Amino acid sequence: CKDPEPAQKLPAAELEDSASLAGPGCLAPGEAARCACAQPRRPGEIMPVNMTATIFAVGGFTMCSETGSRCTGMLLLTLATTAIIANLLLYFPNGQVLAPAKVTNLVWFFHGFLGAGLLVMVPAVMLLRAGGEGCWAHRRGVSTMLFPVLLAILGTMGAVYCVVISSLGLLSGPFCDTGSGNYTYPFRNDTLENSYLFNRPSWTTCQEPEHIVLWHVVLFSILLGIGAVEAALCLSQAVSGLCDIFCGTCIRKGQVTITGL
Repeated sequence: CKDPEPAQKLPAAELEDSASLAGPGCLAPGEAARCACAQPRRPGEIMPVNMTATIFAVGGFTMCSETGSRCTGMLLLTLATTAIIANLLLYFPNGQVLAPAKVTNLVWFFHGFLGAGLLVMVPAVMLLRAGGEGCWAHRRGVSTMLFPVLLAILGTMGAVYCVVISSLGLLSGPFCDTGSGNYTYPFRNDTLENSYLFNRPSWTTCQEPEHIVLWHVVLFSILLGIGAVEAALCLSQAVSGLCDIFCGTCIRKGQVTITGL
């Protein structure tokens, strides 16, 4: 197929037919015939697909969701704030201000403040900020993409730390006065079968502070649940980031190969 000669003039009807056959890059009427010869389009013919664009579209869809990142970041931020509040309430059993020596020693591990709180807030803020920038620095350099993964792993460790301390708090029970005037852990040596958690009448063993067992169980259970959810979310973000690094590298290599064909 040869280009039409410059001096050749085509009727208006033929020019319109040629323009309809032309590809998207053919703008001038004089180029219509050349583009039609280069890329003919017949009824029922399937146009070629840009494989590079398709691969990146699939990679972007499966690896990265701007809305999902923002929702996850907002959820993590809300959970971290709730964990800090729950940990703060543990210092005031039943709303009372007690001496530090009368507060259960597990609250001084700061599992709500530090573990499920600050350590999770960092990746949460990163997710919120990165939501509009391609989800965890998507398709950028490996070193840039590795930093959010490390933050997600840090958040996972903090959440798991909160789960461990909260579990120990539930197993050991509250620090209370049993009526002798001395504060102790009356349920610490209970077996799992005879645990106070499944024996509500035994809660009356603690005389002071009032309702300390209920206060202790509810807050430590909240922290346990928050830590478990945060650990799952942060771990999923870490795995997603690692897949993005390794699979994204494979996609970029495939792009070079296909482009060179």
